Amino acid sequence: MTFPVPFVSAPASLESAWIDYNGHLNVAYYHVLFDRAVDDLFATLGLGPSYASRRRLSTFTVEAHVCYLAEVPVDSIVTVSSQLLAADPKRMHLFQEMHSVGSGTLHATCESLSLHVDLERRRACDYPPEIRQNIEMLLTAHAGLPVPERTGRSIALKKA
Repeated sequence: MTFPVPFVSAPASLESAWIDYNGHLNVAYYHVLFDRAVDDLFATLGLGPSYASRRRLSTFTVEAHVCYLAEVPVDSIVTVSSQLLAADPKRMHLFQEMHSVGSGTLHATCESLSLHVDLERRRACDYPPEIRQNIEMLLTAHAGLPVPERTGRSIALKKA
């Protein structure tokens, strides 16, 4: 199995319900677009909806940090690139960028940590060997990418 470097989602148009009273994409729907891109990536790894229903195992996002860099206008079409930064037997650390198709404008970034979970016990558990192998292949494929500048950011007011 080979993986795109980075993994890029299919182009997505904005839905009219996602536009807020400021005339641009509401902050909640940035998360929807990032989450849909993660779903596509995870399905490629074998972690899609059928995995959850068949194996009763899934992934939960346990932390996310979004940076809003440029408005997403109403008529935008965007893609989301996803880069696997690190992984261990139970977790994946991802970094995503949302860009406009055409102009290439970087609208937002999302850094997240996901946890593999047993859906019956509602507890973290190791990925099965075949999934772990896919994750390792993706990690190897993405190893040559530069670490994104915004990785590891935190929120704080700087003293003047």
